Amino acid sequence: MPARRVFLDASGRSPVTPRTADAFLAGLADGWADPARLTSESRRARAVLDGAKEAIADALGASPAHLHLTSGAHLAFDRAVAGVARARRGRDRIVAGAIERQAVLDAAEHAAPGAVTRIAVDRDGHLDAESFAREVADPAVALALVQHGNHEIGTLQRLDALGDAAAAAAVPLVVDASATIGHIEPPERWDALVADPADWGAPLGLGVVAMRPRTRWLPAWPGDAFAPGGVSIPLALAAAVALQERLESLEATRTRLHALTARIRDRLAQLEGVTIVGDPEERLPHLVTAAFMYLDGEPIVSRLDREGFAVGSGSACGSDTFEPSQVLAAMGALTHGNLRLGLTPDVRDDEVDRFLATLPRVMEDVRRSMTG
Repeated sequence: MPARRVFLDASGRSPVTPRTADAFLAGLADGWADPARLTSESRRARAVLDGAKEAIADALGASPAHLHLTSGAHLAFDRAVAGVARARRGRDRIVAGAIERQAVLDAAEHAAPGAVTRIAVDRDGHLDAESFAREVADPAVALALVQHGNHEIGTLQRLDALGDAAAAAAVPLVVDASATIGHIEPPERWDALVADPADWGAPLGLGVVAMRPRTRWLPAWPGDAFAPGGVSIPLALAAAVALQERLESLEATRTRLHALTARIRDRLAQLEGVTIVGDPEERLPHLVTAAFMYLDGEPIVSRLDREGFAVGSGSACGSDTFEPSQVLAAMGALTHGNLRLGLTPDVRDDEVDRFLATLPRVMEDVRRSMTG
């Protein structure tokens, strides 16, 4: 029997479990009606939507009344940044980490054209806290954008220090938690938070914005809804169930995946011309990125795919799958050839062992093909 395919590209997307798929079907059965109307069917749909929002808010440490759903993570970034920025009238600067998602940086540039200051990071991907504090102290700063954990390299930002600096300057801290929710505990330091259910195993098509009750925002779009026309209730229910499923085994899964990625990091570091990127300790448990000297990422991904392994390379959030990573460039790491692994909760130890046994042969094959 051929070995089953192994999905090692859970960065931004994760497979939908049977339990989550069943929840989606239940949402189709009970959540198809317009929740804004007064019929029994609509009231049932509204109850499903409210229950899903309450469950997600509880998991994030947010208030259900201040949790908003959108039709996708990118729109969630746009709404969070634009809404907070507009409420800070008279302040035209935004401070952001240099390794934020491209969608976050695009939202910042749209809200403050030509006035986005990017804070440098060190070789492990941590923001320069002193530079951050100095920049947010400027009275012209409307908000600061910081990620909880990086979607490519897994490095966790030190939000306590950054949150202290933002609070001292009375600058709202907008935190991108789209790579961390469902993998580790949610961050505590934020004024607005964005999450992406697809990353924790929900079907694609939903974004989450949470606001602290004290956080002021004003709609920078027609109307006052975060998602004009509403969102998919079946998707909302599936997202809530997927998150609950992750949380039920969060500690055990985190411990197991952290050990597996540590094994991967150690093994890859022993290979010639390979450098592991990101903080070795302050990191997400399921992500590993390695930079390859003299090798392209695309042929490695293609050959591993033929061997039965789905992996990632290039930018995790660019419009082109193999677009050079702006995250690695900001860190001063190699961008030409890299391999990104994202482990799912159900990955088996023997599958990781099989991958580690296969990769050196694939690398040698790629080297031979490049040298003719």
